[in-house]
Amino acid sequence: MRVLITGVAGFIGYHLANHLILKKIKVFGLDNLNNYYDVNLKKKRLRNLKNKFKNKFSFFKLDITNYSKIRKIFSKYSFDYVVHLAAQAGVRFSIYSPSVYHASNIDGFFNILELSREFKIKHLIFASSSSVYGDQLKFPIKENFSTDSPLSFYAATKKSNEIVASSYSRIYNMKITGLRLFTVYGPYGRPDMSPYKFVQKAIFNEKIDVYNMGKHTRDFTYVDDVVKIIFKILKKRTNHKFKLLNISSSKPIKLMGFVKIIENIIGKKIKRNYLKRQKGDVLTTFASNAKLEKIVGKNYYTNINDGMKKFIEWYKRHIA
Repeated sequence: MRVLITGVAGFIGYHLANHLILKKIKVFGLDNLNNYYDVNLKKKRLRNLKNKFKNKFSFFKLDITNYSKIRKIFSKYSFDYVVHLAAQAGVRFSIYSPSVYHASNIDGFFNILELSREFKIKHLIFASSSSVYGDQLKFPIKENFSTDSPLSFYAATKKSNEIVASSYSRIYNMKITGLRLFTVYGPYGRPDMSPYKFVQKAIFNEKIDVYNMGKHTRDFTYVDDVVKIIFKILKKRTNHKFKLLNISSSKPIKLMGFVKIIENIIGKKIKRNYLKRQKGDVLTTFASNAKLEKIVGKNYYTNINDGMKKFIEWYKRHIA
């Protein structure tokens, strides 16, 4: 099995590459190493992969918007599977810089889709997002719920990916799976996300920004659980052509409850700066995994207390 992971220097891409190589799978990775957040963290992830796996991991510094260069890679290396994780991330940033998201998340996604068709990839798996659901009133959220009202341009690009991928699957008889990921966290996580920001500010005795007066609820999902599920999906031999699947812990927690978990682990009170709700922020995420588990069976989901202990241990060891 030869797997291409786009966005391999990203948070989930890094952990997935590590997991697949340990399973004796040949992994190729590409990433443009953009500066949306600290490039040094991305480079550190790459160094870890290269140092740990030597010749078992191949990396290409490429942008998915460069069709001709990406095509050369597809042509030369004959991938069996593609896990497409590369994208411009960030709900809030998308409101102020939509052109960046259009280039990466729409044009770039189309390039990967078209090359997967041309080179007859056995299964294309791509990262969508829980943000496509917008604000829902009924929970847990299921895949057949409406996604017609995204609250951010980021969410809109992910919704667009799903629609285009669905049409490609039908027209060209392609096996494609979209993963609606719910707030993934863990070691080597993204500095722009709340687990990282809250822990960082707490350790350095700074105030955390709590939006919507702390009334958000989130379905946090530990990164190791996510990559194990992606591996199961890669290995599963099914006849389906196109599917959208939630990946979540299905154990939502109030934002202030999440803050208290961090306080208990680090042993001190966190200063808060309460702010109004920001544009693009979804109030509540809480997903059903029933559809996923019909395909890959029951999955283990890390308890938020245990997951945050692991993250904080990593942060103190490598960052603080």
